Amino acid sequence: MIDLSDLILHMPFTENTFCEALQQKSAAKTLEAYGKCFTNIQREVCTVICIQSPARICGRIKFLSEREERSLKYNSSVLCSVKGRRWMELSMEEQRAYVMRLLDALEVTDRDKRLKVARAILYLAQGVFDECDTETDVLYWSRHNVFLLYDMGIFTALLELLSMEIDNNQACSSAVRKPAISLADSTELRVLLSIMYLMVETIRVEMEGDSPERKAAREAFKTELGSPLYNGEPFALLLFTMVTKFCSMNAPHFPMKKVLLLLWKTILFTLGGFEELQEMKVRMRELLNLPPLPEDSIKVVRNMRAASPPASAMELIEQQQQQKRGRRSRRPLVKQDSLDTYNERDPFKNDDARDEEDDPEDVDSGIEGEVDPLDRDVIIQPPPPPPPLRPPTERVSFPKGLPWAPKVREKDIEHFLETSRNKFIGFTLGNDIDTLVGLPRPIHESVKTLKQHKYVSIAEVQIKREEELQQCPMTMGEEEVEETPAEILYLGMLPSLSQYVIALLKLLLAAAPTSKAKTDSINILADVLPEEMPITVLQSMKLGIDVNRHKEIIVKAISALLLLLLKHFKLNHIYQFEYVAQHLVFANCIPLILKFFNQNIMSYISAKNSICALDYPHCVVHEMPELTAESLEAGDSNQFCWRNLFSCINLLRILNKITKWKHSRTMMLVVFKSAPILKRALKVKQAMMQLYVLKLLKIQTKYLGRQWRKSNMKTMSAIYQKVRHRLNDDWAYGNDIDARPWDFQAEECALRECIEKFNTRRYDKNQNTEFTPVDNCLQSVLGQRVDLPEDFHYSYEMWLEREVFSQPIQWEGLLQAQ
Repeated sequence: MIDLSDLILHMPFTENTFCEALQQKSAAKTLEAYGKCFTNIQREVCTVICIQSPARICGRIKFLSEREERSLKYNSSVLCSVKGRRWMELSMEEQRAYVMRLLDALEVTDRDKRLKVARAILYLAQGVFDECDTETDVLYWSRHNVFLLYDMGIFTALLELLSMEIDNNQACSSAVRKPAISLADSTELRVLLSIMYLMVETIRVEMEGDSPERKAAREAFKTELGSPLYNGEPFALLLFTMVTKFCSMNAPHFPMKKVLLLLWKTILFTLGGFEELQEMKVRMRELLNLPPLPEDSIKVVRNMRAASPPASAMELIEQQQQQKRGRRSRRPLVKQDSLDTYNERDPFKNDDARDEEDDPEDVDSGIEGEVDPLDRDVIIQPPPPPPPLRPPTERVSFPKGLPWAPKVREKDIEHFLETSRNKFIGFTLGNDIDTLVGLPRPIHESVKTLKQHKYVSIAEVQIKREEELQQCPMTMGEEEVEETPAEILYLGMLPSLSQYVIALLKLLLAAAPTSKAKTDSINILADVLPEEMPITVLQSMKLGIDVNRHKEIIVKAISALLLLLLKHFKLNHIYQFEYVAQHLVFANCIPLILKFFNQNIMSYISAKNSICALDYPHCVVHEMPELTAESLEAGDSNQFCWRNLFSCINLLRILNKITKWKHSRTMMLVVFKSAPILKRALKVKQAMMQLYVLKLLKIQTKYLGRQWRKSNMKTMSAIYQKVRHRLNDDWAYGNDIDARPWDFQAEECALRECIEKFNTRRYDKNQNTEFTPVDNCLQSVLGQRVDLPEDFHYSYEMWLEREVFSQPIQWEGLLQAQ
C-alpha cells in the first residue's frame, strides 16, 4: 500500500469570487511523512500540492532513492490484488464489499493493523494512481472512490478514530517530553486527516456531470458537517479544539497545517463561499423589505484594473541623476507590470513605454514623478501611434466613470440636517429627516440627492431590532432564531471564542515571514521536519522549500478562515461579527497584520517555493526527472505565487473589516504608522489588493495631516477613482490630527456592552430575571405531576420519617425579618 499519508490536497478558494477575480492558479503543499508500508520497508514520502484548477487534484511526491520508488510501486499493488484483479476491474458491488471489509477492519484493537487499513483507504481516496495511465484517470477514480467511501460510512468511522487520537494522552505526554518532534510522532493523525480532507474537498466541489445521487450525497454531507451531530457540536469545533490544544503546548505533535486546511475547507463547505454569501445577502434583504443592492461587488472587483503604483523617493532620485547624465533609462517600476500582463492585456502599456522614452521631463510633472495610466489619455498627448498590436476598440472597452455607486447612511443625513438647522434656524428637530421648513433651496436639493443614494444595511436593521428587544422584552416576546449553520457554529464557539482567536493569531504570528524564532514560541514545523536532518546540499534545499511552503499554506488557511468567519457572522447577526472582531483587536491582530506587510511585499508575492516537476498526479504517471540544486533554485515557471497574493488580500480584507466605522481602531492604524507600510503594498499591480489598501488609507487620511496628502496626490487620486464614495464624507479635506486613541475608548466600551447584552439575552437561558413567569395558583401548583422513582412507594414512609418528622422545625425563624 502506498504510504501517501500526507497528501492533503490544498485547493484555493474555488468560489468564482477569487478564482476569477484573482485568476488564481494557486499552489499549496503538504508535508513530509515517514511510515511503514505493508512490506515493512522504510521510506520517506513528501507530498506537496499545486492546484491548477478547482477540479484538479495536484500534489507533489519525491523519493530518496530508486529502491524506495520501487517499494512504493510494489506496495500500491497490494490493495488491488483482490482475487487477482485490479481495483478498476471490480464491479460496484465488489468494490462496496471490499470497502465494507476495510470498514470492519478499522475497528480492530491492534493499532498497527488499523493504520494499515487507514492507508489502504487513503490510497483509494487518492485515485489508485498505480493503475492509471493518465492524470485524468487518477482524478476520475479519486472522485469515484471518495463518493463510494462516504456512501459506505467511512467518514463517521474516521471521526471516531480521530477522536481517539486526540484523546490519546500517552502520545501527548510522549511528545511533550521529546526535545525535538518530527513527522514520525503524528503518522496516524496525518493519515486520518488526509483522508478526511480528500473527502471534504472532493465532495464540496461540484462538477457538471454529477449524478443526482452525488448531488444528494453532497447536500447530506454538508448538513452533516454543519449540524451538532458529533458529541453535540459541529465537526469544526473538534478541529478548533485541536488548534487550542496545540497552541497550549499540550499536544505539540498535532499536524497543524493539515488541521487548519481541513478546518478552512469544512467552514467553506458548511457555511458557503462568497458566491453563496452574496446570494444569502440578497435573500435576506428581500425578507427585510430592503431595496436591492446597488451593484454586485464581486463583479465590480473582477472588472477593475490595477493602477501603476507611485514611485518612491529613492527611485525618483535615481531617475533624476540618470537624466542629468543624459541617460534615458527605463523606469524600474515597469517590471511590476507583469502582474497586470498576467491578469489582462493592458491597452495602455505601449503608450506607457512611449511616454517614458519620448517625454524626458515627465519626472518633474508631478510630486511622485508618475502619471497614473488611467489619466494619461487626458493629460498626455501621445505621438502618432505605431501599428497597433491589438484592435483599437480595446481602448474604449473600459467603463467610464466611477466603479461604485455612492452610499449614504441615515445617520449621515441626520448629521447634515442637524448642522444645517443649527446654521440657518438655530435649533434642531432630532432624528427628523423629512421636515425642511426654513432651510434654503440648496439644502433641499442636497437632502434630495442624499436620500436618492440612501443605503440601509442589514446590520442597521439588526441593531434596531436588538434595541427593541432589550427595551421591551415582554412586548416583543421571545425572538425566533433560525438554526442556520452559522448560528450553530457561533453557539458552539461562544464559550471558548477568545481561546480560538488567540490560538489562530499565534499560529499566524509563527508562520509570518517577518517573525523571528523564539525559544518560547510554538513549533509549527513539527509536521514538516524529518527525523534525520539533511546531510547534502540538495536535501537541505528541498527541506528549505518545504518549510517555506509550509508557512505559506498556514498563513493562507488562517487568513481565509478568519475572513469567512467574519463575513458569515456579520450576515447572521452584526453583534456576532463585532464579538469576533473585538477579540481580534484585543489579541493585537492589527499590529500583527501590519507587521506581516512590513516586508518586501514584492519578494513575498513572487516567491517560488514549489517544484513543478513533482506535481501530483503527474509525478506518479510519468517518469520522474532528476532534481538538481540548479533546478530547485530556478523554481517554477510562474512569475508570481498566487497563494501568497491570496493571503495578502485576505489579511487586508480582515483589517478593513475590523477597522471600518471604528474611530479607535482607525487611530491604531495611525499610531502604528501603517500609511508607509500600506503605500508600499500598492506596488503590487493587482486590482483587488490595491482596492483594499486604498480603503485602509482612505479611512485614516484625515488623521495624517495636510502635508501627507499634499505629498501623496497620486495616492489620493487612486482613492477617488477606485474606492466607494460617501457623499458627505470629508476624508480628503478633514483635519483631525490632534485626535488620540483614548478619545474614542467610550465608543469601544459601549460596543462591548451591547455585545454582552446580546449574548446574555439570546444565549444565556439559565438566567433568573424578574421577567420569569411565576405560577401563583395553589391548585395548579399542587396539581402538577411529579415524576418519582419506581421504588419510591416502597420507602416513602421511611423518607417521610427521615426528611420531615425527625427534622426540628424552627417556627420562630419564620417570624424574623429577613
